[in-house]
Amino acid sequence: MGSTTPAIRAAGRDTGTGRRGAVVAALMLSMALAALDSTIVSTAVPQIVADLDGFSVFSWLFSGYLLAVTVTLPVYGKLSDTFGRKPVLVVGAALFLLGSLLCALAWNMGALIAFRIVQGLGGGALQGTVQTLAADLYPLEERPKIQSKLSTVWAVSAVAGPGIGGVLAAYADWRWIFLVNLPIGTAALWLIVRHLHEPERAPRTPPRVDWTGALAVFACGGVLLTALVQGGVAWAWWSAPSCALFAAGLALVALVVWIERRAAEPIIPGWVWRRRTIAAVNLASGALGLLMVAPTVFLPTYAQSVLGLAPVAAGFVLSVWTLTWPVAAALSQHVYRRIGFRNTAMLGIGAAALILLAFPFLPYPGSAWQPTLLMTLLGAALGLFQLPLIVGVQSTVGWAERGTTTASVLFCRQTGQTIGAAAFGAVANGVLSARLGGAGDLDSVTRALAAGTTPEATRRAIADAVHAVYLGAAGAAALAFVVLLVLAPRRFPVLTER
Repeated sequence: MGSTTPAIRAAGRDTGTGRRGAVVAALMLSMALAALDSTIVSTAVPQIVADLDGFSVFSWLFSGYLLAVTVTLPVYGKLSDTFGRKPVLVVGAALFLLGSLLCALAWNMGALIAFRIVQGLGGGALQGTVQTLAADLYPLEERPKIQSKLSTVWAVSAVAGPGIGGVLAAYADWRWIFLVNLPIGTAALWLIVRHLHEPERAPRTPPRVDWTGALAVFACGGVLLTALVQGGVAWAWWSAPSCALFAAGLALVALVVWIERRAAEPIIPGWVWRRRTIAAVNLASGALGLLMVAPTVFLPTYAQSVLGLAPVAAGFVLSVWTLTWPVAAALSQHVYRRIGFRNTAMLGIGAAALILLAFPFLPYPGSAWQPTLLMTLLGAALGLFQLPLIVGVQSTVGWAERGTTTASVLFCRQTGQTIGAAAFGAVANGVLSARLGGAGDLDSVTRALAAGTTPEATRRAIADAVHAVYLGAAGAAALAFVVLLVLAPRRFPVLTER
């Protein structure tokens, strides 16, 4: 089966190597905007709360952004397949910059949260379209290069973001953490407008956009993700608000299915789940998002509370996996060219499951080098897992389906992270409650530890809680392995590109 990708023709014939390099620079800058966002904002929360108040709702600075990104990914993916990547990326970058400017001008916490949602509406376009364009610009044999560059951007942002945010909040003003996006985003936007030229496609009937389906998907995702994010935090899991949101979410799921089955150009087409390769990668990516919650959310607490490390040292224990992840991703091409995409991903996620399973067996209280070593190995394993899947699944579809396919993978990963935060938070709080006789949850215990008033028994309880979370993460990795083994084809049906 043959397929010629329009953007690849543009890169080879119209743009040339220099112009393609400018577009790649724009993609990396756009990815940096999205990657820096959460890490740079988190360090300035104390200053933001002190200035604007609203401590009880500040978590929505992150939840609101995450919700907007997640629920818009399928919509932007379909729009990029319908109208082209460039207009979607331009609109997304413009929205992100507008949201950043408005955040810097926010006068209270409610306004800041609303403007963070505007940022998220742009961030969904940035994340999905950048990954899609990376596949458009490069043929299969060269895609690991651009993907490893994008992975490096995420790694550098994860390490540099907290430092940049802390410096700006301490020596300038917290509003600068949003204003710093403007020059970066403007440069990316200029490069995109100036250098990205998608060729004319064959004339066809005017595209019909399923706006009803887009609205239904947005509403459904927003309601369900809100229930997951706020359940067990703002209200109890079995409380009236929680049950009402889940009931409304399930009703909206049924509505989405009904609308999409009747739409001429559905936002979430049925073939995304009918094709074995795409369905397997989607489910495996959801499991990846699930297991990533264990280190990103719970390891810093473990490092500070159990190991007694300072915040900077605890951040280093976590950040080492962002260094080995892109290196392993870049080298994964030498593996999947020999044994295939599926087997390479299974090798990576199988190793990840064993590494996560080893964490609960670390001695108490242990030394910092032990979790650091495990995180170093985990980053390498996940790099070997994640990149072959995204490169492989993008290579099984043509240009007109690549945006939707890429967005579905990212959507499942983001959804997995949301579910993981809710599920593992409940697990951790349950273990703490059992060990401490109902004395509190993880948040209250860590606040007490920071004040230096918590006894040794509580530190042991936190260790047990984090160990339970890592066991759950190992189970998620094992689930991804089984999904790939049972559902994914041994050889991905790669399309031949000229």
